[in-house]
Amino acid sequence: MKGPLRLSALAIQHVLAMYAGAVLVPLIVGAAIGLQGEQLTYLISIDILMCGVATILQVMNNRFFGIGLPVVLGCTFTAVGPMIAIGGEFGISAIYGAILVSGLFVVVISTFFGKLVRFFPPVVTGSVVTIIGITLIPVAINNMGGGDGAADFGSVTNISLAFGTLLFIILVYRFSTGFLRAISILLGLVVGTIVAAIVGMVDFRPVLDASWLHIVKPFYFGLPTFEWSAIITMILVAMVSLVESTGVYFALGDICKRDLTKDDLSKGYRAEGLAIILGGLFNSFPYTTFSQNVGLMQMSGVKTKNVIYITGGMLITLGFIPKIGAVTTIIPNAVLGGAMVAMFGMVISQGIKMLSNVMGSSQENSMIIACSIGIGLGVTVVPELFAQLPSSLQILTSNGIVAGSMTAIILNILFNMIPSRKKKLVVLEEQKVG
Repeated sequence: MKGPLRLSALAIQHVLAMYAGAVLVPLIVGAAIGLQGEQLTYLISIDILMCGVATILQVMNNRFFGIGLPVVLGCTFTAVGPMIAIGGEFGISAIYGAILVSGLFVVVISTFFGKLVRFFPPVVTGSVVTIIGITLIPVAINNMGGGDGAADFGSVTNISLAFGTLLFIILVYRFSTGFLRAISILLGLVVGTIVAAIVGMVDFRPVLDASWLHIVKPFYFGLPTFEWSAIITMILVAMVSLVESTGVYFALGDICKRDLTKDDLSKGYRAEGLAIILGGLFNSFPYTTFSQNVGLMQMSGVKTKNVIYITGGMLITLGFIPKIGAVTTIIPNAVLGGAMVAMFGMVISQGIKMLSNVMGSSQENSMIIACSIGIGLGVTVVPELFAQLPSSLQILTSNGIVAGSMTAIILNILFNMIPSRKKKLVVLEEQKVG
């Protein structure tokens, strides 16, 4: 296989590697905020299309934006829990208002974000990611039973489908390597849906009713509204995503034998900010780098940006075809729930991995982790805890993710950024000796 055919085959692999992550986000968020039928199909289609646009923005390398590395962008799973919480409290319009403001914030701070990174060390980002993953697990468990309000919630059929899908994903992940392992979630969704169709649990009407082509509309779900707590939440999500993306940039720079400058990083951050703004305008999602595609690149050994340009083009094309987006809406909740346990569990696992290197380094870090995760989880489980506080303070306390994140940031400043009296004395003694 040579030339364009080889590049296209590699691009298809990249699409498949990120496709499950790309479609699960709109499926989960859309279902949680009550979207069905045509609206849910549109949400999935526009998300796929915007993944392609965001990817091309990042692969480009001009004076203003683009890291210029072969990176694929998709919706960050870090945003799923916050978006569900915002949608449940303020409605879908507040989700997109918060996304728009967070995108503008990223563009504004892109030049000097390197100086703000010190406020987001692994002890903070790891705590935030862990909190988000933990708060998502109840969503997965509800889906395993058939979804909230389902007449057959917890039925033997639903439980069997959910755990069967999860088992299949685990077996593929355990006994395969490389590309097959990378798409284990996608394979689990396909096989689970086929089994569900055999037992009569799949309704194909959404696919039959969907059109072959649609026009992309800005503000499809209405004009955005702006709520302070929602905006703060999405800005925190954006900051965590930027920290994660920085790691991906340096990993790709190492793979591609390219030394990244501060200007390169700023353009990469700016491209992500633009992608987030476009997500808000066209009612999709905030976007960030997908690390699974980096692994696929290492496996294939092909580092050319041309493959990623084709990948972006394929995603844009798929996004204009609602019938393809509608295919994913027929996945039964139980099958989706089984896959979500693995996906959200991986979010928690990633958070724990980030924390593993800092937990043993100091007792202070252990206290930061303990308090931030404790507050984040506690407020999520008992949201009425701060109901008696003034509304101005409830901006920071009404959402478990915001409360936990702010706790981690403040405690990190207190323990790790403000020198203690003991540390000052040690420094003075060293200066005297010197």
